[in-house]
Amino acid sequence: MLSAGMETEEILRDIYTSNWPSEMDYEQWVALPVSGPQPSARYKHAAAVVEGKLYITGGSRNGRYLSDVQVCDLRSWTWSNLKMKIEPSADKPGGSSSQEVITAISGHSMIKWGRKLLLLGGHSRKTSDTMIVHFIDLETQACGVVETSGKAPVVRGGHSVTLVGSKLIVFGGEDNNRKLQNDVHILDLDTMTWNAVEAMQTPPAPRFDHIAAVHSERYLFIFGGCSHSIFFNDLHVLDLQTMEWSQPQVQGDLVTPRAGHAGITIDEMWYIVGGGDNNNGCLETLVLNMSKLVWSKLTTLKERHPLASEGLSICSALINGEKYLVAFGGYNGKYNNEVFVMRLKPRDLSRPKIYQSAAAAAAAASVTAAYALAKSEKLDFPEIDLNFKGNNHPEQDFTVEIEAIKEEKRVLQISIEEVRSENSRLQEKIDEVNGTHAELSKELHSVQGQLVTERSRCFKLEAQIAELQKMLESLQSIENEVQILRRQKSVLEQEMELNSAAQRQGSGVWRWMAGGN
Repeated sequence: MLSAGMETEEILRDIYTSNWPSEMDYEQWVALPVSGPQPSARYKHAAAVVEGKLYITGGSRNGRYLSDVQVCDLRSWTWSNLKMKIEPSADKPGGSSSQEVITAISGHSMIKWGRKLLLLGGHSRKTSDTMIVHFIDLETQACGVVETSGKAPVVRGGHSVTLVGSKLIVFGGEDNNRKLQNDVHILDLDTMTWNAVEAMQTPPAPRFDHIAAVHSERYLFIFGGCSHSIFFNDLHVLDLQTMEWSQPQVQGDLVTPRAGHAGITIDEMWYIVGGGDNNNGCLETLVLNMSKLVWSKLTTLKERHPLASEGLSICSALINGEKYLVAFGGYNGKYNNEVFVMRLKPRDLSRPKIYQSAAAAAAAASVTAAYALAKSEKLDFPEIDLNFKGNNHPEQDFTVEIEAIKEEKRVLQISIEEVRSENSRLQEKIDEVNGTHAELSKELHSVQGQLVTERSRCFKLEAQIAELQKMLESLQSIENEVQILRRQKSVLEQEMELNSAAQRQGSGVWRWMAGGN
């Protein structure tokens, strides 16, 4: 018979596994009770969702690197431990199962490629000069090391790995000597060949524990991360066709610096959760519209929430036909092993995009005008004129042009409103900066006044010190004179004693002589 606690857990699990997808609020994080042997709490692990299962590999806890592979079935919400075997062709002999067939590793990246999981880089106790690629075959549960050619990047952890077509793009990280990187390397998965990329323009500052994403199979986005002393909130973009770095202007909510956060892309939206700056965890879940370059805050967590952590993971999953975010692990003063899910609102991708700049609006207007002109030119063709049955309706020729002009006007009005809104936001920022500047100027004048006062005090103290030094010097001369007087006094006393003794002796002789008479 089950205990009361176990009965409650089973009831909760049954309720969640059957009803929770339809009853959850949109865009709110919810912790789900998962049955089975719980994986150890950890951070700086790697995660991926494959066919309704969440795979967790490695990570660290209390300074110890982990080597296990944990699996959470997102349909039955049960945990299990994936038992693997070493592929016979691997370096280790034999094909028997082992408890540590994957190297204990932390700060690595994991990418789904077909029916395999590829693990790249990370920190481990085993030394290596270059980045090693491990694989886990989900069908055979075999694992091993992928043989690669070319110039592999130096081994590192806290880097990012992004899948673009059949290529993996590696950026940044921290090597085993704690040297920070900002280089770019590409691994071609068709040939398993490494290539170093020489990108142009100004790259991001060297960093680790950042995140990366790809947009439109062309633009590599890099956000956040840290050096050994600075936390970043900047956004950089690498054009994979021209191999040029840029740092675009972004709009929307202000984003605080962070490292150790996690991100996942769904369509053109980049969802970001967690991270921190060694003092505070980031409470907000962010969304970046990569087409419009607009930041927004999706939701904000309470203080000390498990997701306000560094080194957590986030994945996307399709559950009952709806899209969900699935987060696991992390560290915020406490290691976590809870599973959190967020139900995303359905998005209408058929809606036209709002152009975000005057240049884009002008380009759209040009396209609209060209399209209208093409249509008007087609109306002049004889075969089209036959449809009018000999009747001339010149006003119909202007209808398309009028509609095109109206469309152009609408697009331009949208652009003007956006520019006005942006100008308003910039003016607010300018006013805020001016206010801050005024306050800092007041504070600077106050500090300068204090410095003048302190400098005056220092001058007075220096004068007093000089006077005291003179007094000390005069005291020293007085002391010398006193010593001389003391010696003179001593000499006088000795002379007086001698004279006194002589007088006593003389008086005694006279008394003797007088007595003899």
